Amino acid sequence: MHAMIEGYYRAGWEVYLLAMNTKRHPVPDTVLRTAYSHIQYVETVPVDNSVKLAHTITNLLFSKQPNHADRFSHRQFADKLVEVLKKFQPDIVQLESLYLASYLPSIKKYCKAHTILRLHNVEHEVWQRLAVETVNPLKKWYLNNLSRRIKKFEHDIWPRFDLLLPITKADENVVKQVMDSVRTIVVPFAIDTSLLPITAKEAQWNAYHIGAMDWLPNIEAIKWFLDEVWPSVHLAHPQFKFFFAGRKMPVEFTQITYPGVVCEGEVADAFDFIGDKKILVVPLRSGGGIRIKVMEAMAAGKIVISTTVGMQGIDAVPGVHYLLANTAAEFAQAITFCLHDQKQANVIAAMGAGFIQQEYSYTHIMNTFMGKLEDMLMDNRA
Repeated sequence: MHAMIEGYYRAGWEVYLLAMNTKRHPVPDTVLRTAYSHIQYVETVPVDNSVKLAHTITNLLFSKQPNHADRFSHRQFADKLVEVLKKFQPDIVQLESLYLASYLPSIKKYCKAHTILRLHNVEHEVWQRLAVETVNPLKKWYLNNLSRRIKKFEHDIWPRFDLLLPITKADENVVKQVMDSVRTIVVPFAIDTSLLPITAKEAQWNAYHIGAMDWLPNIEAIKWFLDEVWPSVHLAHPQFKFFFAGRKMPVEFTQITYPGVVCEGEVADAFDFIGDKKILVVPLRSGGGIRIKVMEAMAAGKIVISTTVGMQGIDAVPGVHYLLANTAAEFAQAITFCLHDQKQANVIAAMGAGFIQQEYSYTHIMNTFMGKLEDMLMDNRA
């Protein structure tokens, strides 16, 4: 979202940022306004989008919409949006989540803007994969039900926008298979490598994982890695350590007693946490979109060991830019390779860093997107 805001601003557009300040991930207004003091307008609206059991059950029994869409539909935000549309009269309104689509009728009613939906994921695939990995029968049933609802919601919503911005080519292909007439521009996540901090720490040959631990795919990934991968790794390399961190860390993880495993909970500085660790493990088995932490790690010269899902949307070559591992045995083999052949592992890490800096640089991606967008708008005017 930050990259898109900056892309419009640097292209000379006036930018109005209207953001939900959600109860699940609150940010002080002063932080957001300070971060975006250079754009024209910044406003936030407090929204309670927390998951509540009673609401979840009511949604399941009496609504056809996915629970996620209901949780982001709030009268206070709708009123502020209408106020902004009347005042600002935008040429483009870009929504950064599928679950904000309930506001689309108001957008079309109160302004003549082109509407854009940023696809961070094909959402129903995230929940499909989670259902496949889930053992509990009741939980599996609910996740399958939720996935079907989200899929129907997506298929209904996608053609209502003037343009979709999928974050990966794979996501664009999913959209086009359903409805080829929908206009799309693939805009991968971009990083400004010049802003990545330079650490003075010497990286040790230990592994780490960092990610939001209130996101179910991350929880499932860590559980799988600790249960299925770590025992054999620790047996073969007793001095090797695995560190993991992230916000909203579940209590069960803070109390783990696996030998060689360190849970650091929520860390104040992510780059300080990863600075002295050489190997990033990404054991994701569900989810979608693109992994920001993977790209940042590669750009910083870390060696990445990841599943296919973990590398989704990053067109890196396994064995050249990173190490691919989809099974417990493959993860163990990849870690052993890194420890036994550090020279070759460093070559792969360097290749990965160069690849990210060339293909996913902020300037390259945003300039390409803004050029395509301007062409589309000119075609529409003609």
